[in-house]
Amino acid sequence: MPLIKIETHINADQKLCFDLARDISIHEQSLKRASLKAVSGKTSGLLELNEWVSWEEKHFGIVQHLTLKISEFEKPILFTEEMEMGVFKRFKNEFHFSTLKEKTVLVNVLDFELPFGFLGKVLNKLFFKNYVKKLLIDRILFLKMAIENCSEN
Repeated sequence: MPLIKIETHINADQKLCFDLARDISIHEQSLKRASLKAVSGKTSGLLELNEWVSWEEKHFGIVQHLTLKISEFEKPILFTEEMEMGVFKRFKNEFHFSTLKEKTVLVNVLDFELPFGFLGKVLNKLFFKNYVKKLLIDRILFLKMAIENCSEN
């Protein structure tokens, strides 16, 4: 059961960070390398409690779909997206926001599990966890830049 936790300090207001982290277009832009796009459910704007979006993306040359639903929502402190449908056995992505010395601290906790039993565990250890961690870091760094650029304007 891989768990990835990333803490990021953002030079912007907590409410702005919370809102832009839920923005579908920013999410799409953050993972352009995977050709990410929202294809059904809520496909634009800010995700709210119980709303869902189906993402289409390309990894390892294969087009995949992942449907995520906002299962927890406490503005502007926390939101959680959980898999409704997709290639994972389990996928839960939490976004925690707090303020520290005029900055926002974003703690992103991703808990996921591949199917395929023992083979899934081996794939995680060999490369998949690192692949997902790199995607998550890229996404968060893009989000940080987008938020900080927005707060400067």
